[in-house]
Amino acid sequence: MDDTVIRIGGMSCQGCVKNITGVLKALAGVSGAEVLLTEGEARVSFDAGQVTREALIAAIEDAGFDAE
Repeated sequence: MDDTVIRIGGMSCQGCVKNITGVLKALAGVSGAEVLLTEGEARVSFDAGQVTREALIAAIEDAGFDAE
């Protein structure tokens, strides 16, 4: 398992946190996702053989948020 921290812009409430958490956990290969509103980031555990960090970022951006 790999772990990464992704900076997220555009979150304003717990609804945003729930949305992003759901998007990340729905991806094959993601074993855990913690989205922190106050820090503006997501901490994600994933299997790099199934999903890339770039795919995680793309999923967040597709949900309407800025990610890096």
